[in-house]
Amino acid sequence: MLKLAVYGKGGIGKSTMTSNLSAAFALLGKKVIQIGCDPKADSTMTLLSGTPVTSVMDYLRGHDALPEDLSIITKRGFGHVLCIETGGPTPGIGCAGRGIITTFQLLNDLSLFDEEKPDVVLYDVLGDVVCGGFAAPIREGYAEHILIVTSGEKMALYAARNIVSAVSQFEDRSYASIAGILFNARNVPNEREKIKAFSTETGLPVLAEIPRSDVINTCEDRGMTVLEGAPDSAVATLFTDLAARLLTLPPKERLRKGPAEHRFQEGFLQ
Repeated sequence: MLKLAVYGKGGIGKSTMTSNLSAAFALLGKKVIQIGCDPKADSTMTLLSGTPVTSVMDYLRGHDALPEDLSIITKRGFGHVLCIETGGPTPGIGCAGRGIITTFQLLNDLSLFDEEKPDVVLYDVLGDVVCGGFAAPIREGYAEHILIVTSGEKMALYAARNIVSAVSQFEDRSYASIAGILFNARNVPNEREKIKAFSTETGLPVLAEIPRSDVINTCEDRGMTVLEGAPDSAVATLFTDLAARLLTLPPKERLRKGPAEHRFQEGFLQ
């Protein structure tokens, strides 16, 4: 089972990356689960034609008991991807990361992975603060590999560095390892040079460059991933190629940082 956690600054495009990857994995014949770990509970919207799934925290606020089965807090989306959202507390009350911890405990109680037997699980996680519940995918064994989404914008790179720093604290504990960087271009000045410098600084490969694209925006306005709304587009091909390469990731214990000077190339950057 390939278990990926997608981290990055809020608003940097994590949900876009994650949902399109989920769709790409599904079209490659894989059984996929996507778990949105953001209080906004909007990670899976483009897999569900814009219709949200009931988040775990919303369900628990309205019920005194746990759901009897997964169908109450899940929906099947494009490519038969199983979609789950953790949600969060009532605004201004409680810890947002608690929703992740509560959801993971519930999914364990309901034996989600034993029942579904997925090939790929993706966690879409807010990366502005990598602590508490937001670190659960890394620390609790749910994810094996981490993908960091960033642009060349200052605050996006700042958040990315914080994620790298946080993960480095767990290096001797057999937690998840960073597989690499997803460069989500915003067309800021000298953006590719900034991403190349970040890659060299951290020793992390740039796994893909996703260009700023009207195709993505148009599909999202229609409540779709590009794999569904524009399957023949160049952007859809980028996600399909990335998904295929991610399926070849080695076991996490064999992943090591190394020189990144020659990894920045056109297309798939490595």
